[in-house]
Amino acid sequence: MKKILSLMIGALLLVGCASLPAPVPVEKVQLREGDLLFQDLDGSELADAIETLTDGVCGARFSHVGMVVSVDGVVQVVEAGGRGVKITTLKMFLARSRDSAGRPKVIVGRLDEKYQHLVPDAINYACLQVGKPYDHPFIMGEDAFYCSELLYFAFAHANGGEAVFPTAPMTFKDPRTGEFFPAWVEYYQRLGREIPEGEPGLNPGGMSRHRHVKIIASLGEVSRK
Repeated sequence: MKKILSLMIGALLLVGCASLPAPVPVEKVQLREGDLLFQDLDGSELADAIETLTDGVCGARFSHVGMVVSVDGVVQVVEAGGRGVKITTLKMFLARSRDSAGRPKVIVGRLDEKYQHLVPDAINYACLQVGKPYDHPFIMGEDAFYCSELLYFAFAHANGGEAVFPTAPMTFKDPRTGEFFPAWVEYYQRLGREIPEGEPGLNPGGMSRHRHVKIIASLGEVSRK
């Protein structure tokens, strides 16, 4: 999953929190369509670089996000990953990364009531993108999607074209050195593209901190800064 991307954005319309809820089994969470599943994925140098640039709610380190949908009455997840936009079973989504106790490293967020009316149209838009390619260079608006980009356009479409989640200039530089992470340099060399430093983007961490997203449950312990 090393190509699952989250990109650094600023603090526009974002808030923090003191602590995350104690983990509970997913069976005890009443998931709704439109809920956002913020995921802490492990296992690659690129994922580590991503999470170094990303501040999630309460300091959580997220590198992926999907949205809960219902397909024939079954709870599933629409997401944009390395193989493009697809619908994944909830079980498969939650099994991707586990904490030391074997629990999913996933936090559940829910848009507040002000935006709940957008959920059906956002889901419809996201599901219509199934089969579209993954946005490997992370340039918004190229008819391909990375994880948070898919949800950005889904909710903007449902909101009459007005963004619900803000974008901000992306950076691929190590904040400790001011230099590009070697993992990003190698990644873009393989693509034959320039690093899109300063281009607009957004990431799961920033989405998790949005003032209109309420964290309703932790399914496991995620990595923290």
